[in-house]
Amino acid sequence: MQLEKQSILARPVVAALLASFCALLWGSAYPAIKLGYELFSVGADDTAAKMAFAGLRFALAGLLVFFVRFFQKGVKQSPRSLDRRQWGSIALLSLMQTTVHYYFFYVGVSYTTGAKSSILNASSVFFSAILAHFFYSNDKISTRKAVGILFGFLAVIMVNFESSLTLSVSLQGEGFVIIAALLHSMSSLYSKRMSKSIDPVLLTALQLFLGGSVLLGIALLQGASFPRSSLAGFGLLAYMAGLSAAAFSLWTKLLKYNRVSSITIFNFLIPVFGTLLSALVLGESVLRMQYLASLPLVAIGVILVTYSSSKAPV
Repeated sequence: MQLEKQSILARPVVAALLASFCALLWGSAYPAIKLGYELFSVGADDTAAKMAFAGLRFALAGLLVFFVRFFQKGVKQSPRSLDRRQWGSIALLSLMQTTVHYYFFYVGVSYTTGAKSSILNASSVFFSAILAHFFYSNDKISTRKAVGILFGFLAVIMVNFESSLTLSVSLQGEGFVIIAALLHSMSSLYSKRMSKSIDPVLLTALQLFLGGSVLLGIALLQGASFPRSSLAGFGLLAYMAGLSAAAFSLWTKLLKYNRVSSITIFNFLIPVFGTLLSALVLGESVLRMQYLASLPLVAIGVILVTYSSSKAPV
């Protein structure tokens, strides 16, 4: 434990800056996915094509992490040194964090707006707080956390209200985005545990490549063609693979050296970045009353959820 605290990634300012950068990258994914569907001619109801697009992105991201890791200095853990139990854990994480998670995420985003998706996905913070209560003795739900969780889920309800005061929710749209948020929370807890015995960068590379490859393979078996596009489309795909490689590598390392809740607090920046970038890139309106009311609730909720345990040991 003493060695972990000496890492520069355990310094609050460094952790905050890097976690905020991850949030910016993930926030940019919402408009990028929407643009990607247009550039790769992915139909609104073509689930297999969406899976192929996502699978190719994450398989490329995994390869990119392997490439960057190859040039890193110092002793690096080899895939050959992993035992059967570790490979089984990596396979499970790959399916949960990449294959299944992004199946729900990519389908969900295609059936709702980028701004709404980014706000709904912030519910992962509150799922993390609930799950951490059962798995970590130093991360229990206090009264302050309970109020924060309530604020967060009020925001999820509010963002789905239309001007006619009726709820606008579909299982394949908003429902799938929330399921993806839950899977992301579960994956974060599992990834933190695995990073104690497996190099975080190696873990990131393997779970992205394996999970993406499975997703792409399933899509091709379902009849999807290999993703095709123009130079602009593949340029966007390269950016999306790069942001996944960078964000997941940094996030996995931050989870290793910091408490889960002290890092997941920065997830509240994802809907802020996602909403603003969706407006800037896609021209979506962010001046809708439910968006303006939901964003502050999300921010307050996340701060309340994580603030009470900010001084607890990792």
